[in-house]
Amino acid sequence: MKLSELQTPSLVLDRPRLAANITAMSARMTEQGVNLRPHLKTAKSADVARLATAAHSGGITVSTLAEAAYFAANGFRDITYAVGIAPAKLPRVAALCRDGLRMAVVTDSVAVAQEIARTPDCGDGIGVFIKIDCGLGRAGIRADDDALIAIAQALGGSDSTGSSASLRGVFTHAGHSYGCATVAEIEIVAEAERQAVLRAAQRLAEAGIACPEVSVGSSPTARFGRSFEGVTEARPGVYMFNDAFQVGLGCCRHDEVALTVLTTVIGQRRDLNMLLIDAGALALSKDRSTASQAEDVGFGLVYDASGERRLEGLRVAAVHQEHGLIEPVDDSAQIPFDDLPIGARLRIMPNHVCMTAAAYDRYHVVDGGDEIIGEWDRASGW
Repeated sequence: MKLSELQTPSLVLDRPRLAANITAMSARMTEQGVNLRPHLKTAKSADVARLATAAHSGGITVSTLAEAAYFAANGFRDITYAVGIAPAKLPRVAALCRDGLRMAVVTDSVAVAQEIARTPDCGDGIGVFIKIDCGLGRAGIRADDDALIAIAQALGGSDSTGSSASLRGVFTHAGHSYGCATVAEIEIVAEAERQAVLRAAQRLAEAGIACPEVSVGSSPTARFGRSFEGVTEARPGVYMFNDAFQVGLGCCRHDEVALTVLTTVIGQRRDLNMLLIDAGALALSKDRSTASQAEDVGFGLVYDASGERRLEGLRVAAVHQEHGLIEPVDDSAQIPFDDLPIGARLRIMPNHVCMTAAAYDRYHVVDGGDEIIGEWDRASGW
């Protein structure tokens, strides 16, 4: 099948770009002496994961237990669930552990750590990372918080039913790096990220508690961090695909974005200087990450059907559930309506690929051309 034969909207993955992005991050982490545990919350694909883990330990990061089960079923046996664990989800984690999975969860709570330690019948036990807040201000505790030692101590117990838990290490995510305006700002955040987990690991060591792993995350800090001394693993994810927001951050070029949405022109409003496409809010998401950047791409940049030629001056300016509205960035410019009749195919480079990809059940994989060389499935749900 060819792209021109697909129903739209469809998700298109450029394999050469994907492979190049993966190779670049893998080489950087190898050079830094850091294990790469790629975050698959965006890709949600075993085929992508096999490429991303090829040169490293094979361990991956996920954001839902449905993803963990999907990847386990596809042969991945070392998985970190990187969202704070709720006690009600521990039976599902235990079941995965009983199936032979090396599973780790994340917490910043003494009470939850106690629940993990009491979880019965979980095979060789559940690994636990203590979440450190390195400045994002979301989940986690500060490195100097008294709770750090208390959480680690709570994980040391097991009860008569054979439940167990082990401290895997400390873990942080510099999500605020996405708010940086320059590479220099990202470098500062990256160093603060590293220092936060190193301080936490040091405090555990001073208390006589082993801390085998020191884990950091975020694609911008993985790309631009100057030092990874003391860090054992990194968990970037969006670097595999990239998007217009990553371009704006300086993390990649437009020609390094591997994922686009194939769409069809379904209407022309010459009186409003506007095109309608069949990729709306559900196909592109309503995320406007680039709104704070120098170039606000709206809900996506517009490319021709090949995905190679950008239609300069056009963007998806608005979305409704199933409608996208393409307008000129400059109100004085005119859309080339004669070149873009109803039925014409376009490719949209997403603003934020993580949210865009979430609505689809598969990737249509291309090798830089019109020929579809494969269909790769994706996990979904929670």
